[in-house]
Amino acid sequence: MIAFPLWIRRPFRGQFSKEPPSFSFQEEGAFVKFTGLPAAVKFSENLPAGSAVYKFKTAGTLPSGLPSIINTNPLTKAFRVDPIEPSGDYQVVYTGDPVLDYETMPNSFDLQIFAKYATGATNLQTLTVQLINVNEPPFFVDNMAFQSVSIYIRERAAAGVIYKIQACDPEDRICDREDPHDNLKYTINSASPALFSVSPPASISSTKIFDYEKDEHTYYLSVTVEDPQGLSVKGALVVQIVNINDEPPKFIGPKYLLFHIDEETRPGTVIANVTAVDPDDDGTKSTLLYSFNTPTMFFEINQFTGVVQVLRIIDRENEPFRQHPEVTLEIVVQDGINFDPSERFELKIIIDDINDNPPVCKAYALSVAVPENEVKGRNIIDLAQECKDVDVEDRYNEFNFTGLSGLGENQRFKMESPGSGRIVVNGDLNFEDPNNLALGNEYSLRVMIQNIASPHYKQTIYVYVKTTQVNEFPPVFKRTSYVFSVSEVVPAYAVIGQVYASDPDWPFNGITYSIEAGDGTLDYSKLFWMDPNTGSLHIVTSLDYETTKQYNLTVRATDLSSAVSTVLVTVDVLEVNDEKPICKPNSYSLAVPVSLAVGTNIQNFRLTCTDRDSDPRSFLYFFDKGNIYNQFTFSPNAGSNVTSLILASPFGYLTGSKMIWDYKLLVYITDNNLMTSEPKFNRNTQTGTVTLNIHVYVPGLTTQITTTTPSITYLIKRENAYSASTWYVPFIITLGSILLAGLLAYLLYRLAKCIRCPPRTKAHKAPSIESKTIEKRKKEKLETVWELTRLNTVFDGEAVDPITGKIYEYNSKSGARRWKDTKLPTDLATVDPTAQELSSLPANVTERKSQVGTPSKKEKSSADKAMKAAGPEEAPKPLEGDPETAKQATPRLQKSREGKPNPSAKVTPKTPPQPNVNKDNAAGDVNLGSN
Repeated sequence: MIAFPLWIRRPFRGQFSKEPPSFSFQEEGAFVKFTGLPAAVKFSENLPAGSAVYKFKTAGTLPSGLPSIINTNPLTKAFRVDPIEPSGDYQVVYTGDPVLDYETMPNSFDLQIFAKYATGATNLQTLTVQLINVNEPPFFVDNMAFQSVSIYIRERAAAGVIYKIQACDPEDRICDREDPHDNLKYTINSASPALFSVSPPASISSTKIFDYEKDEHTYYLSVTVEDPQGLSVKGALVVQIVNINDEPPKFIGPKYLLFHIDEETRPGTVIANVTAVDPDDDGTKSTLLYSFNTPTMFFEINQFTGVVQVLRIIDRENEPFRQHPEVTLEIVVQDGINFDPSERFELKIIIDDINDNPPVCKAYALSVAVPENEVKGRNIIDLAQECKDVDVEDRYNEFNFTGLSGLGENQRFKMESPGSGRIVVNGDLNFEDPNNLALGNEYSLRVMIQNIASPHYKQTIYVYVKTTQVNEFPPVFKRTSYVFSVSEVVPAYAVIGQVYASDPDWPFNGITYSIEAGDGTLDYSKLFWMDPNTGSLHIVTSLDYETTKQYNLTVRATDLSSAVSTVLVTVDVLEVNDEKPICKPNSYSLAVPVSLAVGTNIQNFRLTCTDRDSDPRSFLYFFDKGNIYNQFTFSPNAGSNVTSLILASPFGYLTGSKMIWDYKLLVYITDNNLMTSEPKFNRNTQTGTVTLNIHVYVPGLTTQITTTTPSITYLIKRENAYSASTWYVPFIITLGSILLAGLLAYLLYRLAKCIRCPPRTKAHKAPSIESKTIEKRKKEKLETVWELTRLNTVFDGEAVDPITGKIYEYNSKSGARRWKDTKLPTDLATVDPTAQELSSLPANVTERKSQVGTPSKKEKSSADKAMKAAGPEEAPKPLEGDPETAKQATPRLQKSREGKPNPSAKVTPKTPPQPNVNKDNAAGDVNLGSN
């Protein structure tokens, strides 16, 4: 709840109150009710001015100009509140003054929105507006930000850095002109990308030495600076090459010209005019001499003017111009002073072909046989392949075919496309058709061939077509090829696949299947068998992946008309780990001296293992039994196909421990070593065994035990049954274990906390005295005799109550407390604790058990008032609803006539005896009774 000072007019009192109004959000009508506030909202830093940031509502109608933003933290004028017509809602609008920027301005604003009814009810709520950073493109910090930058390079200057790009990313907040930003990417784009490059840090370099007379004089580079998010800024860099005077005569324009002339062009025809200048001339034209540097017999050049002319007639169809129509002429120029042999002008002249030859065909009468089942649209002859034009260029050797006609044509044939020369079937050529039989199944066609280009040379071609009878439909397989996969452990005669073919020639197939090729090897002539009726493919014997990984079979299907179709059947053999490691030697006996040093290779014994279907790194060596006390080991014990037997620990003969003289070791070699990179899932583990007999002897003794005790070798096969597809099993077990461990830790924490906590004190019980009895005894004046008996409770400590400042006593063992009466005699040793008399106490006193803690101020004040009202002869009465304190039960001593305490002072009351009330006082040490 927010309260702030306002001057409030009180009705008809003639004064103002500066008391701040208190807004209670629970009372209806006491405040302006907002809907949607307080709230927090986010918006992008590039939001256009005038955009709505947040919408909210108020209950009722507000005066004009309200609600409004009365304060912001930090201060800003970037927001205002506008009404939304005609809904009556309100929206917080971004004004754009100032423009908020995430990198240079605060990112969060607290807007205090104030609203007030005409009745005076108000409310103030806060809207937190957070600015979201939006990636902005980088910008140039040099002249490239405003204009194109021009760089001037003198020709023949050494290649190197010509310009340093100065750009900044707004996201960096701090931009340093001298320190290029590493997070920006600098690229350049130009028409000559090989001449310029960008090198760190943001430097543009030239990659060659420029020549003003050879290279371009101006290069335009587009510079792009891109930030990691892909936003970029572009600039322009103009590189100008400055000329120096150091050149011999040069040709004007490009150093290469291309001209086309027609074959058989008349001699003397001008082809080109080559012009050169001397760059070193100061406005004075020098004498230049032109000449061919390439010998030629078909062209000539005027040595003074540079005019190139035809010298002889050229025929394009003759060699060498038919294969090489280009003639390259190299022209050189020199003046009387300078001559640069490298300054050469290349003139390429291409001899163009003209249409001066008619098309020629191999024969002008052609015959072709067409099967009766030839489909419509099938090409029966391509006349373009039978004819040609010797002209070289396509536009002059192209020709077309027109005027397809003839006896029996009758729409049975047509030109595939106009002028193509490809005659295709257009009708039914059924051999048994009566219309075709009437013509004898023979047709005569006539076609006109002519050049497309002028002068359109023409020829006539005759084509004779004869229809032949065929078996139309051979068997057709359902697939173009078949691929079957079979494991190498599949037993013999198992079905591994099936092929299927159909023959539309008959109402029923009647197809038989057979293997035509590919089902045999060097060791087995027949590995597969095909069921001739069903097409099922069987294996005759188990396949071996290590021998052959794939078989390609040619399967043949034959129908009743002996029509044959074949299909390729590929059988892929799937690898299975079915080969055991084989080691050499498989069994061996060794003799070891008892004093052999640890780590020594025993008799240089080595074990070499091979496995046909496993990598040498997949071997794992270990002892199954017999390696007592782990005397022996292999090095390496995994990851290699060669290992050595090593003594791992000394024998017990020298140390006096139990000694074993003969060992029979059973060594297991598996191919599932975890160190290898091969996948372990879906693999069987194969195990090989090696038996080693080791006899330990004492060097120097003449007798040795030569007999060996016969033993039984047990072969235990271990297989890694773990599958990666059951990953969820260890995951669930691990997750359950973590949850159980967490639950156990929580229970132990709760148990330790309960053990550490002290027992709670019993709750205070209200007095069980009826209200009528209390009122009656208030009216009656009773004379009561109290007998005080002190218990053994000893208050051995004192402390000061931090609230009241009074001193109280406490028992350090039981925790009992009571107020200390400073009026008691200081010499308590002379007081008999067995009997002390109170001058006057109420008839019914109910003393409650002490609570843990110090008395409150309320208890103190009530007790003091009761003491004053009772006077010196009467103890203070407890107030209604207040618990009795220990001070109320503090006994007041009464001395006897002899000046000594009366150990059994008693007073007989004038009223009938009351029932005994025996309650513990606040300190738990006084027993009060009435007689």
